[in-house]
Formats: sequence, C-alpha cells, structure tokens
Amino acid sequence: MRIGILGLGRIGAFHAETLSGLGAVESLVFSDPFADAAKAAAERFGAEVADSPEALLAAGVDGVVVAAATDAHPALILACVEAGVPVFCEKPVARTMAEGVAVLKAVEGRDVPVQIGFNRRFDAGFAAARAAVRSGELGTLHTVRSTTLDPAPPPAAYVAASGGIFRDCSVHDFDIIRWVTGREVTEVYAAGGNRGADCIREAGDADTTGAVLTLDDGTLAVVSNSRHNGRGYDVRMEIHGFADSIAVGLEDKLPLRSVEPGATFPAGTPHDFFMDRFTAAYRAELAAFTEVVAGSLPSPCTVFDALEAGWVAEACTLSLHEHRPVTIGEVRQA
Repeated sequence: MRIGILGLGRIGAFHAETLSGLGAVESLVFSDPFADAAKAAAERFGAEVADSPEALLAAGVDGVVVAAATDAHPALILACVEAGVPVFCEKPVARTMAEGVAVLKAVEGRDVPVQIGFNRRFDAGFAAARAAVRSGELGTLHTVRSTTLDPAPPPAAYVAASGGIFRDCSVHDFDIIRWVTGREVTEVYAAGGNRGADCIREAGDADTTGAVLTLDDGTLAVVSNSRHNGRGYDVRMEIHGFADSIAVGLEDKLPLRSVEPGATFPAGTPHDFFMDRFTAAYRAELAAFTEVVAGSLPSPCTVFDALEAGWVAEACTLSLHEHRPVTIGEVRQA
C-alpha cells in the first residue's frame, strides 16, 4: 500500500522510518510546510514529495499519517476523511476540546476510519495487563497506579503551547487506565507543584503532579507525573485486585535504583527517552494502522477514545487550579 505522511519533524521522521520497514507499505509520500524537511526525509527513505496536503491526497495514497503541529490536526483529519482516505493522527485531536468535539461530530457516521495515536495500547506489557484484567484473574480491582516521569522538561516554547502537563503528558496515563480497566473516570482530584524549570511555572503549569481518579465501579486510580526524573524515562502501571496484583514496566531497564541490601534489580541501563521505551509499541501501532487501511481492523483508538482521555485531563487541570474535586460531567461538552 501507499502511505502519506504530513509533517516530517521528529515524530514524523520516526514514523517514516517505522513505515519504511513494514512489509505492507510499498511506497511513501511526504509533505511538510518546510520543504527541506520533506526533501531530506524523502531522500533518506526513497519517498516522493508533495508540495501540499492537497497534493499528497491527490497522489493516490491509501492512508495518511498526520504528524504535523497540533493546530493543523483538525483540518488535516477532516481533509483526509473528506477524500475518503483512512487517517492516523498523533494525539491530541485538536488543541482545545471544543475543536475536538467538532472533529468528532464531523467524522461520526462516516465510513472512513480515523485512528488517534496512543501508543501504550500497543505495548506488550500493557496489552498483557488488559488481558489479565479482562480475564478476571485479578478479581475485583481496588487500586490502579499509573506513572509517567520524564527525564527532563521539554523546551520552553513547547511547554508554553502544550496546554499543560495533564493535557500533554498525563493524558497517556488517563487513556491507558481506561483501556486496561475498561472503566470510565467519574471524578478527579489533582495537586501539583514546581521545584524545577522556571519556564513551566511561568506558563502557569506544574512540573510535578499527582491525581486521584475515581472510576465508575469505585476503583481508585493514582496517577503520578513529573518533568524531572534524573534517572530516566519511567512509565509503569500497577493493578491491584482482591485475587492478585500485576505490574507493567517492572523490568531491567526500569529507571529506579533499589537500596535493599544485596538487591541487583534492575540491572539494565535505564530508559532515557519515550522512543526508546516504546519503539516496539510504535511499530505495532503503525502496523495496526496498515490493517485499518486494508479494512481488516477497525480503528483501535478512535476520536471518541481520545476525547474521553481529554476530558479527564480537563478535569484535572481545573482541579489543580481550584484545589477541589471535579467531576467529568462538570467539564464535558456536548
């Protein structure tokens, strides 16, 4: 099949490399507002270059990967849907939830699949955790703990445009909690602080946060996030039930040091970047998209799914600023 990529920055070039290694992909077409970026990537991967999204869609592509700036996501998703071309778009759907809702309404009832990029759904550990929960082997759940700790803050310009740590970072935890447990979040309480980069404080954001989520069956989920984790990139989940408990990310590259006498775990070099931690998951995610394009798989992460995680992020952001519990119903827009 023939796949187009819109946006050849860091993640777009990473996706290009992944797609070029998939057997189902026969050719690639690239487009980027910065022509030099598209040309350099095309030379590297043997792809064609289109001078605009419209030209790319007219170039006979079977599917499109949107890796452009967030502001461009709604228009590019809708352009692909209008052209009848299946589309994969990195999260978020849009910069604001109102724009995201507009996209959802525009694509609902259409036959063109849209897949949103939440790569943790394709990680082997998280998939095994979901299977364990769904099989009932853990018994009734009572506690979930989800962690995302970055080794260092992103650039100041990124922070200023990110929408905040809950919308940019924690949203991955919110999505994977929904996906693994099969439950919805009903209420949140969030707290945060700033002990590091001034640019985060100046943007009105927090660099370290904690949130307690109440799920619709009474399970409590505790989410911990930080932009400052000196030992590396730490993504984990614990799921505790009345019959058993399991963990995702408890492996030798875990960026955590034991001080127990005689302990040698973890013994590997810590993960230091999200592309390192989730290389296999990104490959599986795009391989799934080729199945979506082929019509053999429904979208494994829809616009609706992405917005559900987004509402949790909105509620946590409000809770952080107002120092109170917030229900999802308070922030949800019809």
